[in-house]
Amino acid sequence: MTTEAAPSRFAGELRRWRGLRHWSQLDLAIAADTTQRYLSFLERGRSRPGREMVVRLAESLGLTLRERNALLLSAGYAPAFDESSLDAPQLEPVRAALRSVLDGHLPYPAVIVSRLGALIDANAAFGLFTEGCAPELCRPPLNVRRLALHPEGMARRVLNLPEWGRHVTEAMRSRLRISPDPQAEELLAELEGYLPRSEPGPGYLGFAVPLRLRREGGELCLITTLTTFATATDISLAELHLEAFLPADEATAKYLRDRQTPAG
Repeated sequence: MTTEAAPSRFAGELRRWRGLRHWSQLDLAIAADTTQRYLSFLERGRSRPGREMVVRLAESLGLTLRERNALLLSAGYAPAFDESSLDAPQLEPVRAALRSVLDGHLPYPAVIVSRLGALIDANAAFGLFTEGCAPELCRPPLNVRRLALHPEGMARRVLNLPEWGRHVTEAMRSRLRISPDPQAEELLAELEGYLPRSEPGPGYLGFAVPLRLRREGGELCLITTLTTFATATDISLAELHLEAFLPADEATAKYLRDRQTPAG
């Protein structure tokens, strides 16, 4: 990339990200501890930012590590963050720690997924969700979002599919508003095509939607917790999500405990 091309490309990216945040130049200038005049020069390609300024702007805009690398590249600088393969030897301590977290959550289901919902790891209770699902949905690469909403997947057992499915897709849409991603947008369109058309009723509670799952002889009610690895400096780790399910009532808790330790 030529030094002349870098300011122009960076200028466009900076304007795009600021627009996505609905910030004025003054808003971003204050957040990044610079002046509106200098920011205006950057956005018009009249000034080339230093590496430190690019990092400061990316941080102020709340960009992901992947997005920060891309902004650095647009300004003509090398990426700041590595992207290791998840099976790389240097990540073994992290993998072991995550496995301990998964196993420690038993008898309740927990999974670790990628930014697009690909299953990275799961504990033994995850089998609760694959029961009765089409085999092709359960083969690697298993996508947890697709498994959840596909008509041949969990969806056939989800008693509140319109509400819970909307909860899943709206969470994805919310992330896309601040971090556009063509692959995620394609997956979202696919998932929304699986859901029945419905309008939220007066009792709709937004993100506070438990998963009501049909089981033989009854119903399970689960709530979800989501953990991200915000302080990771490796892109692969930073994009992982730990999704842990908890029982919303004692009947569900007892069923999962009994399922984990069947009577001998």
